[in-house]
Formats: sequence, structure tokens, C-alpha cells
Amino acid sequence: MASGEEHREEGEEDYGDVAGLGALRQRQAGYAWADVASLEPAAAGRAVRVRGAAQRVRAKGRMAFLVLRQASATVQCVVSGEAARFAAGLSRESAVDVAGVVALPREHVRETTQQEVEIQVQKLYCISRAVSKLPISVDDASQNEEDVASAKAAGKQLAHVGQDKRLDYRVIDLRTPANQAIFQVQSEVEYAFRKALRSEGFHGFHTPKLISGSSEGGAAVFKLDYKGQPACLAQSPQLHKQMAVSGGFQRVFEVGPVYRAEDSYTHRHLCEFTGLDVEMTIREDYSEVCDVVDRVFVAIFDHLNKNCSKELEAIQRQYPFKPLKYLEKTLRIDYCEGTRMLKEAGVHVEPMGDLSTEAEKKLGELVRDKYDTEFYMLCRYPSAVRPFYTMPCSDDPLYSYSFDVFVRGEEIISGAQRVHDPEYLTSQAKARGIDVNTIATYIDSFRYGTPPHGGFGAGLERVVMLFCGLGNIRKTSLFPRDPRRLNP
Repeated sequence: MASGEEHREEGEEDYGDVAGLGALRQRQAGYAWADVASLEPAAAGRAVRVRGAAQRVRAKGRMAFLVLRQASATVQCVVSGEAARFAAGLSRESAVDVAGVVALPREHVRETTQQEVEIQVQKLYCISRAVSKLPISVDDASQNEEDVASAKAAGKQLAHVGQDKRLDYRVIDLRTPANQAIFQVQSEVEYAFRKALRSEGFHGFHTPKLISGSSEGGAAVFKLDYKGQPACLAQSPQLHKQMAVSGGFQRVFEVGPVYRAEDSYTHRHLCEFTGLDVEMTIREDYSEVCDVVDRVFVAIFDHLNKNCSKELEAIQRQYPFKPLKYLEKTLRIDYCEGTRMLKEAGVHVEPMGDLSTEAEKKLGELVRDKYDTEFYMLCRYPSAVRPFYTMPCSDDPLYSYSFDVFVRGEEIISGAQRVHDPEYLTSQAKARGIDVNTIATYIDSFRYGTPPHGGFGAGLERVVMLFCGLGNIRKTSLFPRDPRRLNP
């Protein structure tokens, strides 16, 4: 195919391959930029210019029908004359510029999101050609998961792209309508989180990610050399958000990266994720932290249901899920009550131990059936299964002023009141095998007078995964990092 910069016959400058944006500006003068998603019947007769991906092209005689995609919106572009042959030769996913007139088709265009309008193309330029054979196709990567499963059960073949291959070619996979919607929803979760906390008097801040010692205890840290000193990537902002409270800040939050060097290959763990962290002073008891969790996350869920209906529908078309059940006032039950419910259902629970993944799932089912909610808090966990900085209960130190929050039977938030007595904190750290020299500045910060405080942390990717019932956290991480994956 001759490029747009080579010799052309009369009228041929209206199509071709063009690399320079300056040339495009000159050739498309008189056409106003437009977004595909905003094209409506009222725009009929307008001369517009749009840029997007060539999702597919169908040639018919001296005409070609190009489906142009911009984000998740698509529109049919009708190309005629010599330009139709050029359009028919475009490789899928090539970036193209279309200039033409908005028109009303004789019939609704079923294969595009913009069904009531089309563009009668007058100028068509390719500004970046995709390779002729893509490693995966957007159409195959967009297949409905239930349809794929049904076809497999029936012994039939249906084009499908597996998880690993999707992630190997993530830049193509991200172009599916579901993925476009997932990360719109993720953006809205972060926005609603910040907005709700700001309304509660919290202030955003950022803690260091290079630290001298483990922030959670244990060995699951990424170790590195820091100018000759041993250091690691922060497992959470825990130590520094507490130090911020010691520094006089009453209510703080952070949205930032978290690193966990765990050899975990589950559907809900990553080596790097985005943390949603909160710390606050306490007046009476740790239930004040629970109150904030309640208001903030109910506000997030309400916001998504009110403002993201199109995105949620797009996700459901590929990954069917039922809307999350949650109460206006979030249910709270004690750990002892939760374990009693499990025992009555015949589930073995280790005395004073943490709940297994299977037990958490079962408890989620029991709570849903009894209280009609899939979002609840489990409070007063055994002290032995909580981090060293967790405050024991004054009435029974075997239990702690801590809580986990669950969505669809999976943990989504952990929180607690913190130990603010430096001597007790030191003894707790030593008991957990932590080298107190590596966290000396943290412990010392409580020697200068610190108010009682508590907080919580959640993972942004896990919030989206569980709200949308997606089943794998890699679907909600833009470029996932797990024990096997460091690229792309």
C-alpha cells in the first residue's frame, strides 16, 4: 500500500499513512475534534474529526465499513471510493484519524455502541499501523466468561484468551470494554475514598517506601542495599502513619504503593498493590475507627452504584456478577460469635487461631443468609494472630481491639487500636522476633507523648475485585506483580 507521503493521484491526499501530526492538522482543517462517546443524532450534518483504533473493517464493493473504537465507545465509519481500498487494508488496532460528516444510518448499527449515528468519511489517515497478526485479539479477549465455560462443558470450542496470555500482552487486553470499565471503577473508588475521608476531617499524606526494617514483622519484605545500609520496601505505611499521629496530626490517610515479598500464588494476593490506609486519634475506644470504616465504605459502594452503572454493566457483560449486598449500617459481630456460628455449621476452627480462607468463605455465607449482607465486620480477634502493634483488650488480653472487614466472604480491610506505650511496644516486637534496632525511631516516637490512636488498611485492587465479583486480583491490577511476574 502506498503511503500518504508518496505521489498520489487527484483526491488521493484524502487518505493514506501519515506520520506527522502537522500534516494531519493541515489536511483536516475545518473539521472539529469530537469524542465518539458524545456523538448523538443532534450532531447530524456536523463535520467532525475523531481518532481511535480500527477495531474491524468490512469491505463491500467500493465501500468499506470501519468500526472505530475510542476507549470503550465505538462508531461505524462509512468509507467510499478509492479510500475504501485503503481502509480494507488497515490492520486491526491501527491508530487512525477519521474526518467526515455525522450522519443518521438507515437502520441502527448493532455492532457499535453509537447505534443511531455513523460517520460518512471524507478523509482517512493511518497514523500508527499495528502488526498484521496480533498475539491476541480484542474480540477474543472480550468473550463472556459464562459463554466460554458453557461451550467448554458442551465440548465446543469458543475463542478465549487465558489469564497468563492476557497479562503477557496486557496493552491489548486493556482495550476490552470490561477492562476499560474496571479501571474507571477503580479510579472512582479512589476518588470516593478520598472524598469521604476529607468530609470526615482527614488529610492526605505520603510516607516513605524505603525503610530500615520490617513494618509488619516477619520475613516477607523486599530487601535492598541503601547506600551501604540494609533496607527494605515498606510492607505498609503502618509505622509512619502512626508517627504522623505522634507528630500531631489527628486524622490522616494515604493512597500509595505497598510491597509484600510473600510467595503467595492465590487469587487475592500481589507482591505490589495500592494501599488505602487510615490512622486517627481515638477519644473513647476503637469502635470509632469502625465507625469511620462503616461510613467511608458504604459511601464508596453508594457512589459506585449511583455513578458507575454503565461501567458495571460493561464488566457484567464479560464477567457476570450479582450486585453486592450491604446494609446502610454495617453489621458488626465479635470473633467469638463468628467462630460459634462456624462450629454450629460443622466447621472446625482452631482455638485462638486465625480463620482459614475456607472458614472465612463459609462465615460469609452464614452471615449473608442470616443478616442479608455480604459486607460486615468481625471484631476482637485473638491477640496472637494480630501484628505486634495491636492493642490487647483491657477486659481480656487474649483478645485485641482489632477487626477485619469482609466482602463476599473474603477479607478486605484489617484495622485496630494501636499500642502507644513504648515499653510494651518494645516487648511485643521482641516477642514477635523483630529486631527493635531497625524500628527504634518508630518506638522512640511514642516516648514524646502520643494520644491513643488506631486505623485500618485496605487494598484498592481487592476492593474493586470483590465489589465486582471478579474472582482474581490480577484483573484489577493494571500491570500485576506476583511471585512469577515482573513484566510487562
